[in-house]
Amino acid sequence: MLTLDLSDFMLELDEGTVKHVGTKTKGATVKLYHVTETEAREFGDRVKFAFDDGEGNHVEVALDPEQVESLLADVTALQDESTD
Repeated sequence: MLTLDLSDFMLELDEGTVKHVGTKTKGATVKLYHVTETEAREFGDRVKFAFDDGEGNHVEVALDPEQVESLLADVTALQDESTD
């Protein structure tokens, strides 16, 4: 299941053409549940993580190496807490 929450987003459909209208201050939140496949691969100087849910939904996130290290530290801390 994928949820997409777009903040303050408006599209115009006019004679088959899709056009964004409205302010330039947009925000979005994407959530992917029930991930069935994961992959990490090189993406320039970043690491790209890809997630699939088996229902045709796919999310990719590119992180700097420092962000990956921080995320790994968070996961290690969670693992340590769960074994205590």
